[in-house]
Amino acid sequence: MARRRALMSQMNVVPYIDVMLVLLVIFMVTAPMMQLGEVQLPSVAQLPAPSSEAAVVVIHADGSIGLKKSATAPEVAMEPLALLRALRAMQAEHPELAVVIAADRRVTYETVMGMLDRLRGAGFTRVGLQTSTGDGRDKAPRPAS
Repeated sequence: MARRRALMSQMNVVPYIDVMLVLLVIFMVTAPMMQLGEVQLPSVAQLPAPSSEAAVVVIHADGSIGLKKSATAPEVAMEPLALLRALRAMQAEHPELAVVIAADRRVTYETVMGMLDRLRGAGFTRVGLQTSTGDGRDKAPRPAS
């Protein structure tokens, strides 16, 4: 007499659970990468005028740095350490000295933030960024194509 096998009356779902967990992990890893977007910065219609008593740090497109002791003063080219020394001397005379960073629009964000970090690290608490009205496209030269 041959023994007969008992038929399985239940479905084995373990392989399906494994496949679903692998798919879940794949979606969890790839979902953050699929969020492509474009940063659109707001334009400013009206700007408050910077204080005439504020020192202005000018960052040119070539990376050179200058200092204006006030908004109407002439610009003096300086190295970063000399700039900090001059600002500290001005701060000794005026403890609530405000500093405005006026960077060319072609200057990298990293350069501007580096200057902002240096100024705050040197103890300047009133630091701002100078902008212009409009979209800024009217004054910058375009490269030849």
